[in-house]
Order: sequence, then C-alpha cells, then structure tokens
Amino acid sequence: MPEDERSPRAADLSAPGLSGEGWRELLSSGEIEVLGRMPYSSNATFLISLECEAVSGGAIYKPERGEQPLWDFPDGLFRREVAAYELSEALGFGVIPETLAREEAPYGLGSLQRFINADPNDHYFTVHEAGTNDAELRLLAGFDLLLNNADRKGGHVLLDGEGHVWGIDNGLSFHTEPKLRTVMWDYAGEEVPEAILQACALLLESVPERVAALLDDEEVDALAERAAAILYHPVFPAPTHRRAYPWPLV
Repeated sequence: MPEDERSPRAADLSAPGLSGEGWRELLSSGEIEVLGRMPYSSNATFLISLECEAVSGGAIYKPERGEQPLWDFPDGLFRREVAAYELSEALGFGVIPETLAREEAPYGLGSLQRFINADPNDHYFTVHEAGTNDAELRLLAGFDLLLNNADRKGGHVLLDGEGHVWGIDNGLSFHTEPKLRTVMWDYAGEEVPEAILQACALLLESVPERVAALLDDEEVDALAERAAAILYHPVFPAPTHRRAYPWPLV
C-alpha cells in the first residue's frame, strides 16, 4: 500500500516478537476494528486491527460476501487462503503468513491473515533482482506448483523487515485443472528444490487433514497428482502461452 494511503497505525500492526501461536490466538479471538479497505483489490479486502489481552496487531480480512463470482472457481476463495497457509505449515515452509477462517467478524465469515509490514516499493521483481533471497523465492515458486496458484503477481511477494519472503493472496489456488499463472518464471528449466521434493513425497503418503478439510475430494486428489508429477519431472516448467502471466504483473 502506498505510504499516503496507509492508516497512520499501519506501522504498529506487525506486532514484532509475537509468536505464530500468539498470532493464531490473536486472529481467532482478538477484538476487531476495521481501519479501511485495501486499494486495488477486486474483492472486498480490509485492513483491520486486533486486540486481545493487551496484545495487538493487524490483519487482512477477506469476507466471503465480498468476493466477486468467478466462472472457474467456486465461492469461498477465503478457504483457499486458509488452505494455503495450512499446507505451508504442514510442510514446514513458513512462506504464508498465519491465516484462519473466522465467522465472528464485521462482515461475516472470511479469512484473517497476519499483516506483513513490508516496503511497498518491494515486490518479486525487486527482491529477485537484489539476489539475496534466492532460496526463499525458489521455495515459494515450488510451493506455487503444488498450490496450482493462478494469481502470483509480483506484488503478492512481500519482504518483511527481517528479510523474510512471504506469499500473500493465495485464494486462486488448488484448482483441479492446470491454472498456474505467475510472474516467477525465472527458474524455468532449473531443478525444483529438494525441500519441495520431500514435501511431494509426504503428500503422496497423505494430504494433511487440516488442508483436506478445506477442499473437496477432487481438489485433494489433484494436489496429490501434482506432487506425483513434480517428483516424476522435478524441473520448474516454462510458460507456454501469454495467459501464464497474471495482469497486472505487480
């Protein structure tokens, strides 16, 4: 978000030092105050603050009722946001901020995701060019293969103040048909990281229950099939048509 469009409190929303468990507790139980609507979002997306027992922080709230209908994805994109986080956690990747579904919220059921206080001038292209987070970017790109992420724009890759890379806006994921649409094609033809291959082997044994509960049976099967395909050919794919790139790119 540009500096002149940020809430004056935005800099205080990252709650440095709060653990992952602490964030999950805050997201699930904190009192919510809506600070404003996020600009440039096709769906209703709100910046909120949360407070619980003198602990406060910020989150991005995406209510189901604010989603625009899509012809190729069912309603309830917020569940895919949660599923992406649960998969990242189950595989030990830590590339998706804490995310959960919450019904008691100002505009009803939706996802709440930890706010990442990142420089608005940074995005995938600037982080990739800097060359200091290549391993994390490769991990996220490999994770997107598993997600079948259909909307990895440059602005959906954030670099926090501690130099950690995060992937946000993962609602257009887990489709049963090939939908990969991303700006992260720089690794095309290169080997997929070993951590991704190990994750694929685990998914072939069993898709984590907390992920499967958020998807339908066909989507769970498709996730396992993607894992098998990556193991069979452990190389980053190359774009084959212009729709392989999201628009806008950032």
